[in-house]
Amino acid sequence: MNKNRFLSMIDTHQGIIYKVAKMYRDDPLDQEDLFQDIVYQLWKSISTFREDSKESTWIYKVALNTALASFRKRKVEIDYSANKFSPEYIDEENKSENEEKLFDALRKLEKSDRALISLFLEGYSYKEIGDITGISVTYVGVRLNRIKTRLKEILLIKV
Repeated sequence: MNKNRFLSMIDTHQGIIYKVAKMYRDDPLDQEDLFQDIVYQLWKSISTFREDSKESTWIYKVALNTALASFRKRKVEIDYSANKFSPEYIDEENKSENEEKLFDALRKLEKSDRALISLFLEGYSYKEIGDITGISVTYVGVRLNRIKTRLKEILLIKV
């Protein structure tokens, strides 16, 4: 894959990367660092993308694996301020209060639960979620029901 096609793919799907970064990091600077780390991992692993799945599915898989793996790594300070692919494309003033409440609630979930619910919220089927995460379709359903119940508890929504 050439550089221009890769950059186009990142530009098209940067919302996915931003959502994963926001779900796994509280601080905006940490979100930007994770965003950049995900893009770097995508670039390093682009040769493994066989195009037998959707680009967005592959990006989600790499993004989630990178986010989860980054908890095990030592934090390295790098300045990415010159990069055009950052969460800054989101207008801070237009964020809704409900969106922030949802992200706060999602951050309270276990890391693996965040991955499942983020894929579900993006509209992926149980089969696609299973393919990305490596669990059975049936178990995806069980886990998502438990996650939804937990989110209701966190958000204090009465069933």
